[in-house]
Amino acid sequence: MLRFRSAWRRLAAHRGPAAQASAAGGPSGSEDAGPKASGPVFSIVVAARNEAASLPGLLHDLQQQRGVTAGLELIIVDDHSTDATAQVVQQAAAALPFPVRLVRLAELPGAPTGKKAAVQAALHLARAPWVLLTDADCRVPAGWVQAYARLIRQDAAARFISGPVLLTGRGWLATLQGLELAGLVGVGAASIGLGRPTMCNGANLAYRRADFFAVDGYRGNEQVASGDDEFLLHKLHAAFPGSIRFLADENAVVRTAAQPTVGQLLRQRVRWASKWRHYQTTAPQRLAVLVLLSNLTFPVGAGLWLLGTVSGVGVLGAWSLKLLADVALLRPVLGFLGRPAWLWWVPVLQLAYGPYALATGLLGLRGRYEWKGRHTRVA
Repeated sequence: MLRFRSAWRRLAAHRGPAAQASAAGGPSGSEDAGPKASGPVFSIVVAARNEAASLPGLLHDLQQQRGVTAGLELIIVDDHSTDATAQVVQQAAAALPFPVRLVRLAELPGAPTGKKAAVQAALHLARAPWVLLTDADCRVPAGWVQAYARLIRQDAAARFISGPVLLTGRGWLATLQGLELAGLVGVGAASIGLGRPTMCNGANLAYRRADFFAVDGYRGNEQVASGDDEFLLHKLHAAFPGSIRFLADENAVVRTAAQPTVGQLLRQRVRWASKWRHYQTTAPQRLAVLVLLSNLTFPVGAGLWLLGTVSGVGVLGAWSLKLLADVALLRPVLGFLGRPAWLWWVPVLQLAYGPYALATGLLGLRGRYEWKGRHTRVA
């Protein structure tokens, strides 16, 4: 955890003067993503299923992007929605200052389903060299695209860029989810900084469109419904070592709502956990096992203490060491995300996380879950 903290601090320290000037309200807000006459620089891809209520917020945010509208195109893929998702996109297209295309998976040959199919369909139509991905229920800041454009201009070797995600909401459940995701963001960013990428978030990432096809996209993990982000991350790292970046810029923080109930939270996390055994690289598998075992420190230790096998002082000492290690990483990450007060919730999350991680991990191994009205089975 101390190595992760050090790696995170290096990433945050090397954002570059342009990013820091923009965060401070400097003149970089007038920059464009690229030459206006050369076509789009970014193809923004959004997969949407029954998101008529959420899409207007995202579309409003995209309309507000600073200084980059000449370099954008937006492709929204309707994944067999049963609500007014398509109508929302069509109505918004006339008002947006860049081209908007709606793709319906139901009208494609074979009528494919799922986010991977949606992303692949969009990439076959995209015209820009870089693809930017977020989710239909997310909100993006006005400097989101500009932050990616700035990093790409400064770092010609970058091929895949992972961005930060913040969970929003009120109450203890939303806070604990936000704290958990902040830890995942910190570990994912630090592992990228250490040259051993393990995780990222599909709600905020970018990559070169040509590289997606160079590594055969999702071939080899098509049977896993989730993992459109991390499987591709691992493939591109293997094909192009040293090309993965994390965008440590406050102007690039994407926000999305926490799950409102414990049941929905567990279904989402089981979906995430179902992919870990399908990883083809060992680093994320080792990390998943390490996270699970370390979070069993307190419940297992408490059980051993009740059996008289270990002393209470030893249990508390081990748990305190784990607690301090997590705080060491989370403090700078939460500062970056603007949520330093969440640090007080770390002991609460520690107590709950052991049984929670064990339950989601075991249910993920089962390979069955329900998400957005679909029942999925992962072989």
